[in-house]
Amino acid sequence: MQRMNLKRILLAFTFLFAVSQNAFAADERAELDQEVQDAIALLNKTDTSLAKLFASSVGYAIFPKVAKGGLGIGAARGKGQLFEKGKMTGEAWLTQVTIGLQVGGQVYTEVIFFENETTLKSFKEEDFKFSAQVSAVAAAEGSAKNAKFEHGVAVYTLAKSGLMVEASAGGQKFEFKPYGK
Repeated sequence: MQRMNLKRILLAFTFLFAVSQNAFAADERAELDQEVQDAIALLNKTDTSLAKLFASSVGYAIFPKVAKGGLGIGAARGKGQLFEKGKMTGEAWLTQVTIGLQVGGQVYTEVIFFENETTLKSFKEEDFKFSAQVSAVAAAEGSAKNAKFEHGVAVYTLAKSGLMVEASAGGQKFEFKPYGK
């Protein structure tokens, strides 16, 4: 009898744990959804010409809060979402490592616009990396009017807080997880 009660108690705890994990994941997703929407609104307010890229690109990945720090060696990490033809399709993670003259820390927003399906597919298959060859443009009014894609992407950043002084080299790597899988 005690063994049966112990099994029931364990089963109840397992069920409650699973339900609470799902609720936590849903809250986390809702928070990220809101951060992404706020970042899109701020980017469009900062540079109204970005609206054209949001509407016409085959896709874009937006990282509302990328934290970066460095002292000789630097690192950055951010979580965001991928949109294809205006529809949110999954979560993405950005990781950056740099080496060189650098000191400080900052938080910024980054959006990557994809020019074509090939580049978007490469991003989704996690075969996508930035090197020093791809440069980001600081979002400011009119900066996207003459957007030029390099290697299939156009990258815009918007500093949110902090200060980073650097002359470094490195790259960004991305991970992608589609929603519903």
